[in-house]
Amino acid sequence: MIIINILQIILLIYLGLSSFYIFIFGFAGIFNKKSKQKEPLTKRKFAVMIPGYKEDQIILEVAKDALKQNYPTDLYDVIIIADSFNPKTIQSLKKLPLKVIEVSFESSTKAKALNKTMEVISDDYDIALILDADNLMETDFILKMNIAFDNGFIAVQGHRAAKNTNTSFAILDAVSEEINNNIFRKGHRVLGLSAALIGSGMAIEYSYFKNMMKSIKAIGGFDKEIELHMLRDHKRIEYLKDALVLDEKVQKSEVFSNQRRRWLSAQLHYFSKDFITSLKHLILKGNIDYFDKAIQFIQPPRIMLLGFLIVINILSIIWNSPSFIYAWAIVLAACIFAFIVSIPIKFYNFTTLKALFKLPLAFFLMFISLLKIKGANKKFIHTEHSANIENTNK
Repeated sequence: MIIINILQIILLIYLGLSSFYIFIFGFAGIFNKKSKQKEPLTKRKFAVMIPGYKEDQIILEVAKDALKQNYPTDLYDVIIIADSFNPKTIQSLKKLPLKVIEVSFESSTKAKALNKTMEVISDDYDIALILDADNLMETDFILKMNIAFDNGFIAVQGHRAAKNTNTSFAILDAVSEEINNNIFRKGHRVLGLSAALIGSGMAIEYSYFKNMMKSIKAIGGFDKEIELHMLRDHKRIEYLKDALVLDEKVQKSEVFSNQRRRWLSAQLHYFSKDFITSLKHLILKGNIDYFDKAIQFIQPPRIMLLGFLIVINILSIIWNSPSFIYAWAIVLAACIFAFIVSIPIKFYNFTTLKALFKLPLAFFLMFISLLKIKGANKKFIHTEHSANIENTNK
């Protein structure tokens, strides 16, 4: 009984701190951070780089959409980085007013594709804007990004939102994205910390990005590595809630499982790699941002956190003393509150309620992914995308 209580206290501390962490930043995300400036002082030239691996089904739609920006055409270039595309797709892309960079690697990664591209193109750019091969920008996306750089930031993360909500897993993925947006991006900026990068819909000062990328060797989680690099350098990352880029959400359980396995592996890898260093930076240099990022990596994913807390609360009622019951109930309440305030109102509907019945399966898949993460960060795991998705929110 003593051993069980000790283990329970350890779990209570770990899951409790994780819940109150998202509670604090989730609550902060309710408030709006005022922008210092509304009109751009200068218009920068953007390199819109879109790396894709075997994305023949969707790349033409994405390329054509990227050319529709409400921004001077001579101040942004759309650059499609074509890895293992069909020759017919390459020919179709070359008919559009954009640049096509063909790459091929024995082992493909986004970092390799971006580095190779920046070796080939000129340095006549102010900003590198990175998109995924399924991303669709709102027409004012680059314009809003340009304004944000007038406020002195070296990196800006846009608001990535769901392109599709056509399956239960797509809805859960979309809701999860918005929860993370509120907690790890908007909430952090309200409290004066850096927003988290996502890997797409993000813009970084070009020369800084190019130099930094030379040292990035990540196979999975390249966005985490460049984020850690910037935070070590005391660079602040902005978040623009009103700059939307639409992203395809996973539609099948097997894709969900593979994607989460890659994410979990990357998180644990970078926690073990950077925690001690970030702690030293906190103590010696007062670098809260860097330490905060390392702490994020050891937290359980939101679905797993909720699932564990529900299971533990049920077991607690059956076996525990009142003091533990109340403690676990408070932790669960803090977690649920963070979710409630972080989910946009548009998701409060019957369709989302129906999707919630898939939560137990999602929790199970996450748990299985946790058991299979060994080596997932050392090999490229491609997420397939679909053409002509129904229920596109644009």
